[in-house]
Amino acid sequence: MPSRTATVASVTTAPTSLSDDLAMRTRRYLWTMGVRTACFIGAIVVPGWPRWVLVAGAVLLPYLGVVGANAGRERIGAKTLEPVTPDFTLAALPAGPSSPPPRAPGSQ
Repeated sequence: MPSRTATVASVTTAPTSLSDDLAMRTRRYLWTMGVRTACFIGAIVVPGWPRWVLVAGAVLLPYLGVVGANAGRERIGAKTLEPVTPDFTLAALPAGPSSPPPRAPGSQ
């Protein structure tokens, strides 16, 4: 009977489900666009130098919103990869079994 000591994945290392990930990225994008809309309205209403800060926010926020929405599915607490160093101390492969070379058909 085979043993039942198979490795089981921990729930804490499981990635976020696709639907949860999509919902989170959609909410992040909508918040960014809401702040952008507020910047546009504020740029119309507010006089002086704050107007230019709001205009800059309205211009830069679409880029930040798209970059944030397109961020990949990162796992929180994912393990970092460690570099692998090759072991050059291994010996060369042994020679194969010696056998006579094949004969051409018709030769003796």
